[in-house]
Parts: sequence; structure tokens; C-alpha cells
Amino acid sequence: MRLPILVLRPEPGFSATLGAARQAGLDAQGAPLFEIRALDWDAPEAVKIDGLLLGSANALRHGGPQLARFCGKPAHVVGEATAMAAREAGFTVSSIGHGGLQGVIDGLAGQRLTLLRVAGADHVALHPPAAIRLVTRIAYESVAVPLSSDMAEVLRRGAVVLLHSTAAARHFGAECDRLGLARSRVKIAALGPRIAEAAGSGWREVRSAPSPDDRALLALAAELCH
Repeated sequence: MRLPILVLRPEPGFSATLGAARQAGLDAQGAPLFEIRALDWDAPEAVKIDGLLLGSANALRHGGPQLARFCGKPAHVVGEATAMAAREAGFTVSSIGHGGLQGVIDGLAGQRLTLLRVAGADHVALHPPAAIRLVTRIAYESVAVPLSSDMAEVLRRGAVVLLHSTAAARHFGAECDRLGLARSRVKIAALGPRIAEAAGSGWREVRSAPSPDDRALLALAAELCH
């Protein structure tokens, strides 16, 4: 019997991953374990900023009207989804990285720049090259929500769970324990080793995708669901 696959990441990634999984013929379902909520933030003076550094499309979706002050600036982003959101918001995308913002900023080494990083409350520390200065503003937060009763019932019968972040891994594990769900009936497909480690122990199986992208993660999930 093939196990169902549960998608738990927040929107808009939830719908994208769920759609890709179903298109690949997988029995995928789920509900976001996090909600993205906008926060108030003070924008720096636009004349002092040379460009934007964006690690997620959420920065564009929840950044608010302050972002419009920087529309003439180049945007350096992670991933095609963020690039598309930046273009739709009126930005010119100057560079697109994959896997994380550190690689994006490393690719700008040798330039003298002041970059505005619009980030979420839970964000990774960056180490900019010499002559690159970061101005960071927190524009949104990810708020954990309880695991739904429908998803709990699926997990009781056994499932493969996709985990896209360390925060999701920790929260999912805590929710399983709170609801008395047996970890031994759940397989974990993690986007990377740090996420797999954050999930903890006791699961039926835990594996990491060979590369940090949805295509690799769904291929792994397809193997685990058998």
C-alpha cells in the first residue's frame, strides 16, 4: 500500500508543492502548519540603498507599501519564484541564486554596495564580502498553527511528511507528541540534513533530499511512499 504524502509548508509554497506532487501522480494532501503575517517596519532612506536582497517571495507579498520606495533599485534574489514576484512588484532582477542568500551575496563580491535585506523574523545570518553592507529589516513573521484533526487522522494510519524548514520540523514533532501520534508510523522527507536533524528521532524513516529543491524532495517522497 502506498502511503499518502503530507505537505505542511505555508502558502504560497504549500499550493505550489501540493500541485507539483499531484501532477507527478502522488497521493498528496495537507494543510499549512504556519501562517505568514506582515509586520510593521521602517524603511531606510532610498538614496542610501543600492539594491535589495530577497530570500523569499514573502518579502514581496508582505513587505507592504514601503517597498515601492525602492522600485528603481536592482533586486538580488533566491529562486525563480522570488524573481517572478520581484518582477511583478516592479523590480529589475539583477541576479538569481539557488540554495540560499549567502551564495547570492558571495556572487556580488568585489562591488561596493549597500543592500536592503527584507527578511522574515526567523532568518539566517549572512556574512557579506568586504565592501558590501547589509541593512536588514524584518517585514513578516511565520506563526505556527496546530495540526488539524484531519491531518492527525491521516498520520495515525501512516504517511510521508515533507519538511521544508527546521522550524517546521520542530513544530511538527511537537504537534505529533502533543496529539499522541506514533512517530513510528511516519516517514520524513526533509529538504536538507539540518531539517532532518531538527525533526528528532523515533520516526519510521528520515531521509534528506540530495539537493534543496522541490523536485528532488518530491522524488524522495515518491520513493518513501512505497
